Amino acid sequence: MTAHVFHSAPAVSVTQGVVVLQGEWTLRALTPELRRMRRLLDQARDIASWDLAGVSRLDNFGAQLLWRHWQRSRPGRLVAAPELLRVIDAVEALGDARLPATPRHWLAPIHALGDPLLALFAHIAELMRLVGQIAIDLAYLGARPQQWPIKEFSANLFKTGVRAMPVTALVGFLIGVVLSYLSALQLKAFGADIFIVNILGLGIIRELGPVLVSVLVAGRSGSAMTAQLGVMRVTEEIDALATMGISRHVRLVLPKVMALAVAMPLLVLWASGVAILGGMVSARLQLGIGFGFFLQTLPTVVPIANLYIAIAKGAVFGVVIALVACHFGLRVKPNTESLSANTTASVVSAITAVILMDAVFAIATRHIGVPL
Repeated sequence: MTAHVFHSAPAVSVTQGVVVLQGEWTLRALTPELRRMRRLLDQARDIASWDLAGVSRLDNFGAQLLWRHWQRSRPGRLVAAPELLRVIDAVEALGDARLPATPRHWLAPIHALGDPLLALFAHIAELMRLVGQIAIDLAYLGARPQQWPIKEFSANLFKTGVRAMPVTALVGFLIGVVLSYLSALQLKAFGADIFIVNILGLGIIRELGPVLVSVLVAGRSGSAMTAQLGVMRVTEEIDALATMGISRHVRLVLPKVMALAVAMPLLVLWASGVAILGGMVSARLQLGIGFGFFLQTLPTVVPIANLYIAIAKGAVFGVVIALVACHFGLRVKPNTESLSANTTASVVSAITAVILMDAVFAIATRHIGVPL
């Protein structure tokens, strides 16, 4: 015959200004009633008299629960059996104890700085390895043009280029309007209205257009590429490609890099043109500068070299965004937490890399296309 152990449920009541506890105050007994017990104890927190004579059992969990509701100090009057008081004394002593401070090694700051640096170097090494593999694949496909992933390239070109045109046009137009409006306020005060053409033309074509489009594409297409490769990693589709003898770089990475290398310069031209249109509209409304005068003056104050620089920036930024996105996508581990973390890291890293490359372009082309 099997013996059954019955646990009396914990109970809280207030009788003549005294909080009376009954039943078993153990982990097993309190778990089903924990929320209700906490609510009842909160209601009796300000009462100074507690009677625990009706408590049949009290373990560390129950004592910790009471101790926290007593705000880590015993009530003014406490009635309890000696064995219950010993448990409460142990919890009280544990609460006052302090762990010894961990000794800090004098090399700790170097270690704290070294870990991120080592992680950065590991990312750079893997990225360089990816670039090298793409170069090898290009050489291989150059000798076998019939194996070029044309379908994958055209699909990625449509997704990253054509579908990005509405959002880049909208943001570009608004940026043009805002930049023209703010510049007009300053130029109007000095009677230099016509210089709005110089500011909009040089600023949008050379800098704002490529950087703005790169940020949008990194957040839109870059994250999508990382998520796609990450999901394929989670579902083991990439392993299936390797089992069938299909190169993941040729079918997955190379088409994305090629598509962004082609789509980004076109998106830069598209967004820059729409941004200048927005600036023209704002200049017309704010300064009364006609569209004809704006279009006639623009080629004379903004050298054509700035357009070539913008196209070069678009191609380089596109390759950088695609490489970073594919790098983080291939690093995803087979769990959803790694997928979300690498997708976020991909967008942040791509935008940071674009800004760094823009600084390199600014230094390298500081004497090109700038009217003196």
